[in-house]
Amino acid sequence: MSTPRTPASTPRTTDPDWWRQAVVYQVYPRSFADTDADGLGDIAGITSRVPYLASLGVDAVWLSPFYPSPLADGGYDVADYRDVDPRLGTLDDVDAFIRTAHEHDVRVIVDVVPNHTSDQHEWFRQALAAEPGSPERARYVFRDGAGESGELPPSDWVSNFGGSAWTRVPDGQWYLHLFAPEQPDLDWSNPEVRADFEHTLRSWSDRGVDGFRVDVAHGLAKDLSTPYRPSNEKALPLDGSDPLYDRDEVHEIFATWRSVLDEYDPPRAAIAEAWAPAPRRVLYARPTELGQAFNFDLLEAPYDARAFRTIIERNLAMSAESGASSTWVLSNHDVVRHATRYGLPDGTDTDAWLLTDGTEPELDRQRGERRARAATLLILALPGSTYLYQGEELGLHEAPAIPHDLLQDPKWLRTGHTVKGRDGCRVPIPWTRSGPSFGFGAVAPHLPQPADFGDSSVEAEDGDPDSTLSLYRLATTARRRLQRGEELAWLDAGDDVVAFARHDGWRSVTNLGMAAVPMPSGRVLLASGPLDAGDGLLPGETTVWLG
Repeated sequence: MSTPRTPASTPRTTDPDWWRQAVVYQVYPRSFADTDADGLGDIAGITSRVPYLASLGVDAVWLSPFYPSPLADGGYDVADYRDVDPRLGTLDDVDAFIRTAHEHDVRVIVDVVPNHTSDQHEWFRQALAAEPGSPERARYVFRDGAGESGELPPSDWVSNFGGSAWTRVPDGQWYLHLFAPEQPDLDWSNPEVRADFEHTLRSWSDRGVDGFRVDVAHGLAKDLSTPYRPSNEKALPLDGSDPLYDRDEVHEIFATWRSVLDEYDPPRAAIAEAWAPAPRRVLYARPTELGQAFNFDLLEAPYDARAFRTIIERNLAMSAESGASSTWVLSNHDVVRHATRYGLPDGTDTDAWLLTDGTEPELDRQRGERRARAATLLILALPGSTYLYQGEELGLHEAPAIPHDLLQDPKWLRTGHTVKGRDGCRVPIPWTRSGPSFGFGAVAPHLPQPADFGDSSVEAEDGDPDSTLSLYRLATTARRRLQRGEELAWLDAGDDVVAFARHDGWRSVTNLGMAAVPMPSGRVLLASGPLDAGDGLLPGETTVWLG
């Protein structure tokens, strides 16, 4: 048996199953903290805030891409997978961050983006300089076009950001990009591609990274045989037969990755971003593959007790079947913040709402925050790991009124200015009540912050017992004390209520309706809001933990 590889930095605790019940905090590096006054967040800024992250009681920090990138898609267009964007720092800065996080017993997860590279990646530059049929082009998906002289795209496949998924190069061939043209897709049938990503996994693991979030995990394996078959990502089949997404062949890739990740002691963790039907999503989470897969079902669900309970039951059952643990998510860098979603009328088209700069329909901010606090306390009580997005611990809302000329999301351009995109949830978070960027840095940030952001800053909420920040800290502290095992017993508490018991009599009760309901007896451990509906009553849109 070979000796496990020893990383350069390790956390103080070495539990190999730490990820099963972890609270993970997502940092979008360019919008977290700016130490060099260029308007962009940087690695040194994240390091400076590690004590804050530790005070939140999180078990791990997940960094969105910080690699060299021309930023055609917020860093998810990677030009070098084993280096750092010089605007954000150096490899030494990353090493310092990992060491500091580990000293605070906080683990580090990094994004890996295997479906596509940047068009500025060395490999793609070589491909453009090479001839059709060359080994350089074989790393990507280059094909001849349709039509009499190849003037038409090879197929009718559509990019996720709008428009054709094919772009023509000067010699007449076309290359595939499921996202922006600046993000050419790799060909994962190529052994060189597979070997290079295994090198990347080892490179970051050797530096002390504890796990990986795998972007577009369901998109690597593609059926490129002709005639090309149509794809429908939004309604994938359950038999793995779509030509572009969630194909059966992808699991062989991740089985190989698991062998690499298991070279370390403890093994590196991994979680798939796999937008696949629920019965197939668990395949990515098998112990022989990545180990976990994001469950986005609650993120897309209406604020309804029946919907929440159905989703929770289904995902706990699937996780038990696969041997994984469940994951719970309400916000991330790709969706409108949940405090805002919950404050809009049920069924609101958030893309349409963003186009009105957040004016129509009107946002009920207080209701959104009340619902968000209740939902967060609910998911923190569930078995499995919870993924938090930077700023949600402050109750931040979406920033919908970013001027059009400052938008950075490629969706804005690719959809002909009909989808504003994701910039509103990527605005730099506020640390102080005032200042040119509310403590984010010394100059105006790369995306403008709302004028009232200071009211939701860390400075404004720190020490306020009723603030959302205080609630998150109390919840993670209590969770760490209470969370044991992965068992759950449902309680009957009414149509608008999601209630369950955990081990040793700990109970979570959420009233998702508007009217107060009877509250089970017990000692109140924590509540998401005031319990002012009367003795023995749980107010609407409120969660309580009982001992």
